[in-house]
Amino acid sequence: MSRISLLELQKKVINGERLTREEAIHLAGVDDLLYLGRLANIVKERKTGSDVYFNVNRHINLTNVCVSRCKFCAFSKDKGDPDAYAMTVDDVLTDAVSAVPLGITEVHIVSGLHPDLPFEYYLEVISKLKQTMPEIHIQAFTAVEIWYFAGISGLSVEQVLKRLKDAGLGSMPGGGAEILNDQIRQTVCPKKGSSSDWLETTRIAHKIGIRSNATMLYGHVETMEDRIDHLIALRDLQDETGGFQSFIPLPFHPKNTGLDGLQKPTAFESLKVLALSRLILDNFDHIKAFWIMMGIKVSQLSLLFGVDDLDGTVVEEKITHAAGAETGESISRAELIDLIFEADRIPVERDTLYNVIQVHKAGKEDPSHEA
Repeated sequence: MSRISLLELQKKVINGERLTREEAIHLAGVDDLLYLGRLANIVKERKTGSDVYFNVNRHINLTNVCVSRCKFCAFSKDKGDPDAYAMTVDDVLTDAVSAVPLGITEVHIVSGLHPDLPFEYYLEVISKLKQTMPEIHIQAFTAVEIWYFAGISGLSVEQVLKRLKDAGLGSMPGGGAEILNDQIRQTVCPKKGSSSDWLETTRIAHKIGIRSNATMLYGHVETMEDRIDHLIALRDLQDETGGFQSFIPLPFHPKNTGLDGLQKPTAFESLKVLALSRLILDNFDHIKAFWIMMGIKVSQLSLLFGVDDLDGTVVEEKITHAAGAETGESISRAELIDLIFEADRIPVERDTLYNVIQVHKAGKEDPSHEA
């Protein structure tokens, strides 16, 4: 590894050539954050210029009751706990419709793995949402949730996905990937699906035309090599399917979790992970800083480290806040636009599938802009 030249790696990045695992690990050992940021920015601007994307969305968490009870999760509860909850379908519709005046284009749904709710409940949530709000894109259920639905319903993963798609599911979020290493998963989330379960469920979703995001939860018990292997596993699947839309690294928040003796990743570490993600995931168009978990200021700074997406307005995020997140539970469209302008980037409002809705330039909106 010591024989790897940074100059040669820089040339590969500039020429758009793929980094090997060994080269990626070597770059991960570089502590010159500005150097990594400059390289990542070269790739970002080659893909999306000065544009930075965001959308106007509403998060809904159907239940916090979960059979997995992962060590890194502060959100999940056992059935019967005083603060355990499960939303009715009417509750979901009420919350979703209440966000329509905000101009949402997406409802984003992730939840715990409830021991009693049948698959038909989740189907009804999607179908009723689509009937009530036909113009709204529904991004719902991680690959782990889909895998769990197959287990409780007796259906195959493909049958589950097809039924949800027919009911109105538009795409899937990228959660549940955590770290794609089964030894680590046995330590931090032993009751959750395996790495191969997550990858195969995602592969099937892409095969039937359901696009998804991908995530990585970092800053707990994994090593830097584990992170690199995770990224390469995602890169390999993207080579195969082309179904990933964006990659979202998620810094671990330890408060109120089973790993609360650990420290939250620093801003330096988060910016480094984002930059490395952009350099390694050469077949991903979009790298997202989820401001809820990154924090507003780090997310804004990340726009100079390879990031081209800040997610959205969110509205009532619960999972990260249960672990002590100090960000707000939502942000306004105007605030997101200002944050992007302040970083000398161009704010581009998108829908879930990255179709451009509106572009902002020097206070002027240009809905005809082609991304």
